[in-house]
This record gives sequence, structure tokens and C-alpha cells, in this order.
Amino acid sequence: MMNYLNFIQNMGGGSIIVLFLIGILYFGLWLYCIVDVIRSDFRDPNMKLIWILILIFVQFIGSIIYLAVGKTTKATII
Repeated sequence: MMNYLNFIQNMGGGSIIVLFLIGILYFGLWLYCIVDVIRSDFRDPNMKLIWILILIFVQFIGSIIYLAVGKTTKATII
């Protein structure tokens, strides 16, 4: 156990833990967007494929764009 703690301290202390937590949060955001696209109905059937491709290839920026713009492209259910 002590060797592990010494390793973390030598790698920059808590910064490696902070980077790990940021990575987990990023992955959670990306996964949420992918699942939301798959479960949603869009006005244009091709939009689902387009959003999935954007989320896969542009990743972090694609997630932010989807959360800001993607809701307007969904079909409204009356």
C-alpha cells in the first residue's frame, strides 16, 4: 500500500487523481449523450446517425454541441 501512495506522490501528488476523476466525468457525459441519441426519435431519421458520428469522431466538443443544439432536432410527441 505504501508503494502505491509513494508512486502517486511522485507522479505529482493528487493531480493524477484529479485527472482520473475528470476522465470519468467526461466518459459519463459522452455515454449519456450516446444513450440519449439512441433512445430519442428525431424529425429526420438520418439525424440519429449524424449525431452518433459526431459524438464518436468529435467526442468532447460533440457532446457539448449535442447538449446545446441536439434537443431542437428531436421530434415532438403530442
